[in-house]
Amino acid sequence: MQQLLTTSLAGLTLGMVYAAFALALVLIWRSTRIVNFAQAPMAMITTYIALLIVDAGIPYWIGFVAALLSGLVLGAIIERVFIRPVEGKPEMNAIILTLGLFVVINAVAAIVFGSHYRSFPVPFGLRGFEVGDVTVALTGFDVFSICSVVVVMMLLLALFRYTDVGLKMRASAFNQEVSRMLGVKVTGMLTLGWALAAVVGSLSGLLIAGGDLVYPSYMDSVVVYGFVAAVLGGLDSPVGAVIGGLLLGLGLSVVSGYVGSELVPLAALSILIVVLLVRPSGLFSHATARRV
Repeated sequence: MQQLLTTSLAGLTLGMVYAAFALALVLIWRSTRIVNFAQAPMAMITTYIALLIVDAGIPYWIGFVAALLSGLVLGAIIERVFIRPVEGKPEMNAIILTLGLFVVINAVAAIVFGSHYRSFPVPFGLRGFEVGDVTVALTGFDVFSICSVVVVMMLLLALFRYTDVGLKMRASAFNQEVSRMLGVKVTGMLTLGWALAAVVGSLSGLLIAGGDLVYPSYMDSVVVYGFVAAVLGGLDSPVGAVIGGLLLGLGLSVVSGYVGSELVPLAALSILIVVLLVRPSGLFSHATARRV
């Protein structure tokens, strides 16, 4: 029973980490119709910025906010400098470009920050809560991570459902020409989409790094699991991204705890294949395909 509880709580925490990254992918997809594979190294860069600030003796929360703000700026710069020249061209061009950025940013980070491992601090304790004589495998930072992801999900839902900005972002992503005719500043909406997605990605980088070791490629595996979580829930659904992350985290935690950790990547790949075969649009996507 204790092992089942520990495995479930570990899966819950891990799933929320995947959900945070999946939310960034959902945001960039809904606002630009692009899957940004460079999201992971972008988050890694902003995490290093937070680490440099904290190591300088500045409070953790200032570094936390600085990482989010630097993500906002970095996302806007990436869109303006690298993505905008290929806008209006086949979407595959932008996706391949993000794969190239993935490699380049990782290489630049290794040169600038070094390839050695560095410990990343947390604002809360890493000791599990004690219930009677039992120590529950859920820390204060885990609770903070769960609450952060839920808040981000609610904000994204509010953005896309109840604000003019969210509507303009979605319109710009689906049909730029018609959106321009209706008076929408498409280029500004696309830049905003990249900037906001980078903020959410930066949050995921901070949550993943908390209490762990940071190095230039520490986010690489998260790309795979975050993408699987996003596809599982549906790339159009923030709620689906969170539920997909939870399902994936719980599933992989069970595989790791009861079968073997070496089978976790295979299990993630199997889940992705099954979802693509059975429901390609994801479990919670409301989009319907139309033949023209």
